[in-house]
Amino acid sequence: MQFQLSEEQLMIRQAARDFAQQECLPGVIERDEQQKFPYDQVYKLAELGFMGMMVDPKYGGSGLDTVSYVLAMEEISKIDASVSVCMSVNNSLVSWGLEAYGNEAQKEKYLTPLAQGRKDGKLYIGAFLLSEPEAGSDATSQRTTAEDMGDHYLLNGTKNWITNGSSASVYLVMAQTDVAKGSKGINCFIVEKNWPGVVVAAKENKLGIRGSDTHTIMFNDVKVPKENRIGEDGFGFTFAMKTLSGGRIGIASQALGIASGAYELSLKYAKERKAFGKEIMHHQAIQFKLADMATRIEAARLLCLRAAWDKDQHNDYALSSSMAKVFASETAMWTTVEAVQIHGGYGYVKEYHVERLMRDAKITQIYEGTSEVQRIVIGRSILK
Repeated sequence: MQFQLSEEQLMIRQAARDFAQQECLPGVIERDEQQKFPYDQVYKLAELGFMGMMVDPKYGGSGLDTVSYVLAMEEISKIDASVSVCMSVNNSLVSWGLEAYGNEAQKEKYLTPLAQGRKDGKLYIGAFLLSEPEAGSDATSQRTTAEDMGDHYLLNGTKNWITNGSSASVYLVMAQTDVAKGSKGINCFIVEKNWPGVVVAAKENKLGIRGSDTHTIMFNDVKVPKENRIGEDGFGFTFAMKTLSGGRIGIASQALGIASGAYELSLKYAKERKAFGKEIMHHQAIQFKLADMATRIEAARLLCLRAAWDKDQHNDYALSSSMAKVFASETAMWTTVEAVQIHGGYGYVKEYHVERLMRDAKITQIYEGTSEVQRIVIGRSILK
C-alpha cells in the first residue's frame, strides 16, 4: 500500500490550510452567532477551483482526484464547517451527479458554471433536494410529485433541511412521477431557483453549522422542461443513492476536519495552560485524552482516504464510504466533547472555538445518511 501523498496533493492540502487560516478564521465566530452565510469565503473558494475539484476541466472543473478533495475538506472543516458543507454539497452531490449521469446539454448549461462556482460575476452553486417532512432516512417515501404533462413536468411538493437552500441557483430535485412503481417511479430533475412557483421558505435556526443556509423549499406547479430530467425514466432513486455514496466521503472528511481542529486546539491549550504548578499536558489524565484523540483521528483519516482511493480506482465504494462516515462522525462528536473538557471553563465560551466545533460535529452523524443508516449499509454488505 502507498501512504505517501503526491506533490500535487500536498500542494492542495497546503493551499486549503492557508485559505482556512487566512480567509475562514477571521469572523468565524460572528458568522456562527449571526447565522451569516459565508458568501465571500465560498466565492473565493470558487476562484481557487475548490467548488468543482473533481470535475473534468472541459466542464470548468479542476480535474483533481478524490484524495485531494478529502485533504481540502479536512483543512477547511478544521476552521469553519459551514464553509466546508457548501463546498461538499456542490462538489460531491451536485457537480459529481451531473457529470456522472447528466447528458451533454445539461453539463454544458449547468455543470460548467457549477464547477466554476460562479456565473456572470456572481456565486453560482447547487443544492441537493431529497429529504422531506416524511422522508428522511426512508428516502423512498417521496411525496413531492412531478406530473407528466407532455412537453414538461408539473412539480409540486416540499423539501426539508436543504443546504445552500437560498444561496443555490440550481436544485437537483427528487420527485415521484409514478406512485405505483414505488422507488422505480422516482426521477431527478434540474430546477432553477428563479422559476415561477419555486418558494424558498423558512431558514432553520440550527444547533451547529449555523453559517450555512438550511431552508425548506416548496414547489407550487413548477413547470420543468422534459430535457431537465436526469437519466431514463425512473432513474431518480438510483441517482440519489449513488450520489450519496460519494457525498458520504465529503461529510466523513468534514467530520475528520472538525475532530482534527478540536484536537489541534486542545494540544495547543494543553501546552500553555498550567494547573498544580505545571502545564496540563504533563498530567496523565490529559495525556490519555490527547492520545486517544490522535489515535481515533488517524484511524478516521485512513478510512476517509481508503474510501477516496476506492472511488478514484472505480471500485465499489459504498461500504468504505459508509465505514468512513460512521467512524469519522462519531470520532468528531467524541473528540469535540473531550476538547471542551480539556479546556475546562474556557471550553464552554465561544472565543476558544471548541464549543462551536462540538455543535458542528453533531450534524455529521445525521445528514447524508445517519449513523444508523450507515450501519445498515455496512451490515448488509458484510452479510452478503
